[in-house]
Amino acid sequence: MNSKPRIQTKLAALDAVFKDRQGLWWDSFYSNRERPVPFFVGWPDESLSKWVDGGFIRRGRALDLGCGNGRNAIYLARSGFTVEGVDYSTAAIEWAAQQAKEAGVDLHLHHASVFDLQLTAGSYDLVYDSGCFHHLPPHRRSSYVELVASALKPGGQFAMTCFRPEGGGGLSDAEVYERKTLGGGLGYTDTQLREIWSGPLKILELRQMEPPPEGSQLFGLSFLWALLAQRWA
Repeated sequence: MNSKPRIQTKLAALDAVFKDRQGLWWDSFYSNRERPVPFFVGWPDESLSKWVDGGFIRRGRALDLGCGNGRNAIYLARSGFTVEGVDYSTAAIEWAAQQAKEAGVDLHLHHASVFDLQLTAGSYDLVYDSGCFHHLPPHRRSSYVELVASALKPGGQFAMTCFRPEGGGGLSDAEVYERKTLGGGLGYTDTQLREIWSGPLKILELRQMEPPPEGSQLFGLSFLWALLAQRWA
């Protein structure tokens, strides 16, 4: 008997528990572009810039999961990548499209949950995530790891920024379900990230993000991790 429909029904029911972080909430979040949100800027992550400019990430086809206003996707397009971006928020996608037009770059943007994407396996050289993973509830971690690993070509790379423990809301997995909220995002330890991602991927670097010098036009906050990994060839 095929258990996939049963699993999908269970996941959908668990997803519905977290109404505080569904599409309408994110649309409201992104609708006011002047609000004082640290990543409401036009600059890429300092880690992504260092890895690309330093030759640690190879150029090719890239997928930006949770692309927000498109700041990292635009940087990748300017750096020679063919870039797709996806976000749960219509307002975020509209902002990213406007920014891309103003920057004179082409982005293929999707308004969708990352779990609803119809991705061709083994088709991306780079999958990037700046702030998507730490907004996923615990029951979605394994399917997210599978999605990322499946999307990558053999030898393809995954790069991510996410909350360190001091950056997240401080909730345990059990408290997430008891309170029915992600509390603004989940923080992870070094050990947790290695356990989660070291199955299908080889971790190349995991470090604390570096706040860049003022005026550098790079984004970086010390309560975030920067992770670079590679799918096993």
